[in-house]
Amino acid sequence: MAVKRIILEMGAGNDLHGGDYTKAALRAVQDALHHSSLAFIRSLKLDIHAMQVAVTIGVQEPSRVDAERVRTSLPYGQVTVRVVKGGLDVPSEGGHDLAVIASAAIVVSFEM
Repeated sequence: MAVKRIILEMGAGNDLHGGDYTKAALRAVQDALHHSSLAFIRSLKLDIHAMQVAVTIGVQEPSRVDAERVRTSLPYGQVTVRVVKGGLDVPSEGGHDLAVIASAAIVVSFEM
């Protein structure tokens, strides 16, 4: 059987004060999840635990994202998380604060 991509969903999240990359990443994942309804999984009687979920997070400082926290925030499937350079940092005037903007791409696949 071949693994087939079933859905690609994207989201954006931010931490407006404090520069928390993980918080921004978690919000980006939740944004993507809230745009999705995978009703076809139940309709086709697919096993949600067999679902392969590949998450890519883009932020300016990938090493500052707790990928395990992102992974455990997804409710179902075999989840992998990859954090890459992307997103956007917006320093405040005077440089005393940092807004972090993260992008998330979630790919759901099944063996078919």
